[in-house]
Amino acid sequence: MPARLRLDPKQYFVVSAVALVALTLIVFTGAAVRVTGSGLGCPDWPNCYQNGRLVAESNSHAWIEFGNRLLSGFVAVAAIAAGLLAFLRVPFRRDLAILGVLLPIGVICQAVMGGLTVLYGLAPGWVMAHFGLSMLILVAAGTLAWRARPAFEEGEPPAADRTTARACWALFALGAVTIFAGTAATAAGPHAGGSGTGNIVKRFHFEGHDTLTWLVDRHGALASALGLLAIFVWWLARRRGADRELRVRLTRICLLMAVQGALGIVQYRTKLPSEIVWVHVCLAALLWVGIVLAAVQSGSPFRAAATAPAQPATSGARASAART
Repeated sequence: MPARLRLDPKQYFVVSAVALVALTLIVFTGAAVRVTGSGLGCPDWPNCYQNGRLVAESNSHAWIEFGNRLLSGFVAVAAIAAGLLAFLRVPFRRDLAILGVLLPIGVICQAVMGGLTVLYGLAPGWVMAHFGLSMLILVAAGTLAWRARPAFEEGEPPAADRTTARACWALFALGAVTIFAGTAATAAGPHAGGSGTGNIVKRFHFEGHDTLTWLVDRHGALASALGLLAIFVWWLARRRGADRELRVRLTRICLLMAVQGALGIVQYRTKLPSEIVWVHVCLAALLWVGIVLAAVQSGSPFRAAATAPAQPATSGARASAART
């Protein structure tokens, strides 16, 4: 293989990190489409309009939706690069190749899911599935970025003992359930995604007029439990001598949880203004990425109990990953 077609571990880490950032940003723009009511700004897919026109017309809602589609193109390039270049990385690692291939597959599924979401008029079930798939792709992207670090190549030990790792993975599991409940609450709320274009979108109403309150109460209870668990995991990591980088990451998770809790209360009491809802969704995506990285950093929860926590690394690449 020609040397110019090969990537060293540091170069591939940059590729994986770019893919993770891109896949996080697309959640931000997707949330903007939703809260501005621009979900049907381009009422057809893959073209913007049924007359075959690809580019949006001169109105804000069409351009918000079309801009999200344009960013999707960059995301697709980043994901495909992460998948293909994993096979050109030297030394080749099978785990990175598998994780890398999952990214373009996930993006393709997202494109299809997004198209179906538009074609089915932003039905809440399709919108929830669309967002949930984004969170699953972030799991693969976060795991890939962490394992692609050059320091991982050197066979570094886990950042925490088995007990702390299990607590981190419990945080991951509860975080996933909490995000699902929040997505369901959004599916019953006023931000259906079609208000800006005058489209009427069905909402969840299985509890009648109390559906939104019922779902918000459940989401709030789960979020409170998640916050308490995050504090416990932070305390446990400190008490059991976990790696400093993991402790710093857990500190950031706890701070984000505090901000999210305050935002959740404010947005509910102020009748869910779109700007605050957008910030809430964006911070939820960042929080999820942090939880994913904390889980994979802590190591397998099923390993032997004798595994000792890692000593703080001084590698520049690992320091960069810790700031993700």
